[in-house]
Amino acid sequence: MPDQNLLLRALPIAVFDAVKSRLRPIELQLGHVLFASGEAANNIYFPVAGAVSLVTELSDGEMVESAMVGRDSVVGGGAALDDRNVFYKAIVQIAGKAFSLDIETARRMVRDNNEFRTALVRHEQCILAQSQQAAACNAKHNLNERLARWLLRVRDVTFSDSFHLTQEFIAEMLGVGRTSVSVVAHQLQQAGMISYRRGHISIDNLEALQDTACECYEAVRAQYARIAQLPPVPEPC
Repeated sequence: MPDQNLLLRALPIAVFDAVKSRLRPIELQLGHVLFASGEAANNIYFPVAGAVSLVTELSDGEMVESAMVGRDSVVGGGAALDDRNVFYKAIVQIAGKAFSLDIETARRMVRDNNEFRTALVRHEQCILAQSQQAAACNAKHNLNERLARWLLRVRDVTFSDSFHLTQEFIAEMLGVGRTSVSVVAHQLQQAGMISYRRGHISIDNLEALQDTACECYEAVRAQYARIAQLPPVPEPC
């Protein structure tokens, strides 16, 4: 259901109903690119399951994640606000489901509905804040802290303590080598914080993982709570 997306759930009922009637359900397939940097977006996406990485592509073909979106937000909202091409690549990191809204309808609703426009603006501010925090995190914090922070963010956007992620993908998103991720993941597993086997990760000791994560994890959570004004969410299962 669309109301499983927290941005949509937070809309006034009349606005939610107007948006809901124009949404189309889609499957988020692992590795699918919703749009590439510089492209014109044809749709914006409201995930209800799974996770989407917003990445910056470098000239050598490598990618580094700047933000992560799941049930808590929207992918491509900025394209509905300013009629510009998107400035990041959006790639599905964990398969799931979403509801899409075609860009022309989204832009018309932004022009005609202040509540919808305000919601998109707030969530774009959240994504910008997340990107800024990620840049500082990558520059200042060690990989143990960064990996713990990243896994906790996955947990928050998927509402699950268990997910499928390869070390290759994690390394690419964090901008480090696969071997480095393997070493740190092994350390977290030895400490009883996570279980990792054949691309399947489970968080086993949440408090310990939170203690290991850098300050950036709580900073991003606080920014979302303040800017997006999200409704209460259930604990991950």
